[in-house]
Amino acid sequence: MAKQKMKTKSAAKKRFKVTGSGNIVFQHARKRHILTGKSMKRKRKLRNAAVIHPTDHERAMRCLPYGEGF
Repeated sequence: MAKQKMKTKSAAKKRFKVTGSGNIVFQHARKRHILTGKSMKRKRKLRNAAVIHPTDHERAMRCLPYGEGF
């Protein structure tokens, strides 16, 4: 029989990406609609991907055992 394999959380692989150096990046929320009330500076900052906080890194890696991502 084959060994058991860990399943990747589908929600996590849709939201996070593991970089080559091992960081986990994500896209900011609040950039889909109702953009007229937001400043250009705020929208520009939301455009860039961000690295998750180090305290959440271990929890996210448990959801992505094989380092998958969008």
